[in-house]
Amino acid sequence: MADFRLYNTMTRRVEPFAPADGKTVRMYTCGPTVYNPAHLGNFRTFLFEDLMRRVFALRGWTVRQVMNLTDVDDKIIKRAQEQGKSITEVTEPVVEIFHRDREFLRIQRAEEYPKATAFIPEMIALVETLVARGVAYQADDGSVYFAIGKFPAYGKLSRLDTREVKSGARVLQDDYSKENAQDFALWKSAKAEDEATGAAWDSPWGRGRPGWHLECSAMAMQLLGETLDVHCGGIDLVFPHHEDEIAQSEAATTKTFSRVWSHGAFLLTDGAKMAKRVGNVFTVAGLREAGISAAAVRHFVFNTHYRKELNLSDQALDASTEAVRRVGDFARRLRSPATLELGGTPGLAHGAEAAVLRVEEALFDDLNAPEALAALFDFIRMANAELDRKGGDREAVERARAAFDRIDRVLDIVPEEVRGDTELVRWVEERIAARREARMRRDFAASDRIRDELAGRGVVLEDAGGETRWRLS
Repeated sequence: MADFRLYNTMTRRVEPFAPADGKTVRMYTCGPTVYNPAHLGNFRTFLFEDLMRRVFALRGWTVRQVMNLTDVDDKIIKRAQEQGKSITEVTEPVVEIFHRDREFLRIQRAEEYPKATAFIPEMIALVETLVARGVAYQADDGSVYFAIGKFPAYGKLSRLDTREVKSGARVLQDDYSKENAQDFALWKSAKAEDEATGAAWDSPWGRGRPGWHLECSAMAMQLLGETLDVHCGGIDLVFPHHEDEIAQSEAATTKTFSRVWSHGAFLLTDGAKMAKRVGNVFTVAGLREAGISAAAVRHFVFNTHYRKELNLSDQALDASTEAVRRVGDFARRLRSPATLELGGTPGLAHGAEAAVLRVEEALFDDLNAPEALAALFDFIRMANAELDRKGGDREAVERARAAFDRIDRVLDIVPEEVRGDTELVRWVEERIAARREARMRRDFAASDRIRDELAGRGVVLEDAGGETRWRLS
């Protein structure tokens, strides 16, 4: 099996990657800020992270993924104040929408979805450590700031020109530019709107709330340890969010916070970054209403390398819809009992194994999904031609099925309606095999029960010449 290689934003190089313990990947992914439903630009990042965890599993590693849900920050408090609600009343419905959208897009569930508000004690403890180490201080506004001038490595991820650093100057808001690099807020002194919306907690520095950057450091280290294997997010998080995470985490522990940093590029609409503030937002719900399938969205996203910008257009979505239709047609054919009966050829078996190797080589090389998709469609063309020859080799068909299933477990682009058909075929064949074993044991009562079970699902069995064929009634 080929070595796995991944681009590391810290070094700006594609490097060999393996979990530190050789077994379990400790993966932290920055999740949504739940004041509005996540848009398709956000989900492009979440889909690249889904591909990453699936490829880790394909490589044979266990994955422990933590994706945070930011449920307290400047934007959420502003939204709660506008609506006369608490931050919980604003965020809980949005969390439900996020998981509904995630499940629709077949994004595998992370092992943990911590909410920031559930880790306030851990955040306070981290700030206390930083104050004790002399790299954080309480200012006259009551807030606690990280002194970036006391962390010499500040700016190493974003390649910040240290001449741009305004040592001693302070920035309270969560988002700011590299040109405005200043001491950033770890703990924000409570304002009236914080108290009114339920976004204030007791601390050694008075009532207040955590800064956005602090939240991820505290949750990541609490759930995954002081050094992560890989930390992921969108490219827009490199500065200030991930830069500030590194500073506060490494200043507290003196250890490397993450061995690898991985970032996905923007999704664009008409050449502009998709963003709620710009108003060029497409939601998953909107795509569903337009009849765009999850399989088509996954194909659309994976057809461009995760580090390249991707432009959303009707033409691109239409092309992806047509592409996954072809995948679905092939899945139906490959899973058909008639295909197994007619059999394949040695060329089919060899081509299937070659396709798996090509897909794995592509995905193990910095998640090269476009090349993996090209390998899949080459396999489909080859397999259809070999199946047309009706070579009678049942084992070749079985090997082609196994190869296709292995590829689809990672890409997961079979249309929903065909996925259901495929699962039905698999279930029917498993029940027929169980019935065959029961008959060999001369357990005819069990055989009859399985026949009745199949009949209840509209499956008619026909026994002839030692073989069992089936059809839907």
